[in-house]
Amino acid sequence: QVQLVESGGGSVQAGGSLRLSCAVSGYIHSSRYMGWFRQAPGKEREVVAAIRTNGGTTYYGDSVKGRFTISQDSAKRTVYLQMDSLKPEDTAMYYCAVGSWAPWLATKMIVDYWGQGTQVTVSS
Repeated sequence: QVQLVESGGGSVQAGGSLRLSCAVSGYIHSSRYMGWFRQAPGKEREVVAAIRTNGGTTYYGDSVKGRFTISQDSAKRTVYLQMDSLKPEDTAMYYCAVGSWAPWLATKMIVDYWGQGTQVTVSS
């Protein structure tokens, strides 16, 4: 059984930075992708960034390109999301996920497992 535990959320002013972490336990096939999603109140969940566990191929949503960076530390079995130049519209619950790559979908991934989420609030 895979478990994902996010941490690092909080409140920050616009222009600030946060780094989210996702600790992974359980077996994940090397072909799988790790992703960060977010969901704001009244909006659909959207993919923010994703990274292939083997090889490091990355994907970023248009709204975060150039501001967010996804990375992984295989030894620590942790995936990170560095968020810089934060904007109020980045305010959302952020979820870590693992699944298969599905570029024909708006969400880009078919998710097998979700974390519990961590709240990010950006004030203007």
